[in-house]
Amino acid sequence: MLPEQRKQRIVELVSERNGCSVADIAEHQDVSKATVRRDLQELAKDGRIKRSHGGAMPVTTVGSEKSFRQREAQNLNAKRMIAKRAINEIHPGHVVFFDSGTTTMQIAKAVPSDRSFLPVMNSPLLALEFDDREVNVKLTGGSLRHQTRALVGPIAESFMMRTNFDILFLGTNGIECNGLTTPNEDEARMKERMIEQAEHVILVSDSSKFDERSFIQFGDLIDVDLLITERYPPESLADALEKAGVTVCVAEES
Repeated sequence: MLPEQRKQRIVELVSERNGCSVADIAEHQDVSKATVRRDLQELAKDGRIKRSHGGAMPVTTVGSEKSFRQREAQNLNAKRMIAKRAINEIHPGHVVFFDSGTTTMQIAKAVPSDRSFLPVMNSPLLALEFDDREVNVKLTGGSLRHQTRALVGPIAESFMMRTNFDILFLGTNGIECNGLTTPNEDEARMKERMIEQAEHVILVSDSSKFDERSFIQFGDLIDVDLLITERYPPESLADALEKAGVTVCVAEES
């Protein structure tokens, strides 16, 4: 592994675990503690991590990545509001890609059983939501990522490059004026492929993601056609979204 690749993996590891010791990083990367300390010193100098006693901490507020089950109950009412509005975008005959995530999970739960469309996804958990319905479901295949239950990797990416979608329900860990971000490189590449293959990109994000930045940028605001959320974005982000041509829809509680 090249030094820069190793350092990128260290940043990702620190972000995923919300902090790591030198010993844990050395064991995970199969390198010496001295090498890890040198890498951490350089990464801290570049502003990519924060040094802590005996290790490192993520530098961004959304650098830590909680498990799917931990995130599932967070802001649940907002996610349900978003989902109820989002299903209005699905029309008969549509091919719809569902990004893996807890908000897209709520959309899958909210879709009426008689809605005629083709759902495609990179999440086995989301696929199970359609198990008792008379509808075909397409999964990308690939390697299952434990933290988010998302399918990623070369097989998943190859599937994406061969397919096209009418709409994409896209999730994000952070949305700010500079774009959309996520903690993991593999998931970032998948999200890039989703955006490239979708005719209409719908970002579904609750307001806790506003003005947050994670490790890897996977898209620009201009890539998004519609943002569905439960609260209007703060002024600076709202201005950036308007400039990028993004329609903002604030879901209302019924």
